[in-house]
Parts: sequence; C-alpha cells; structure tokens
Amino acid sequence: MVTYEFYLNGDIKKFHLLGILYERRKNEVRISYRSIMNWGKLIVGDYVDINNMYFIEIEVQEGTLTRSS
Repeated sequence: MVTYEFYLNGDIKKFHLLGILYERRKNEVRISYRSIMNWGKLIVGDYVDINNMYFIEIEVQEGTLTRSS
C-alpha cells in the first residue's frame, strides 16, 4: 500500500507534518505529481502556499503496523 506524508517547509531545518493520505486509485495513469499535490492541498485548504509543501511517498506493507495500548 502506498501512502503520502505531506510536509510544510517551516523555519530553517524545521518541517511540519500536515497529514498522511493513503493511495486508493487503482489506475496508475491518473497518479501524477500534480494530482498528489492537489490532493494534499485538500488537507490544508488555502492556508498554506502549495509551493512550500512537499510529500514523501512511502510503501507500507500490510501487517507491519502495530497498535500500542
């Protein structure tokens, strides 16, 4: 499963996690840099300049996450 972690460039050497979205689209042709960034913009709305935002694509294997009590 692919996830995207969205970050905001902050002050010098500081980055702020905005949110994590899971890729649900099956058609890889529809997945592009611009479509991912537009999707991430839905998290923050108009409060963040999209030019200061970036994402990291992470591959998560099912069964690797555990919940702590």
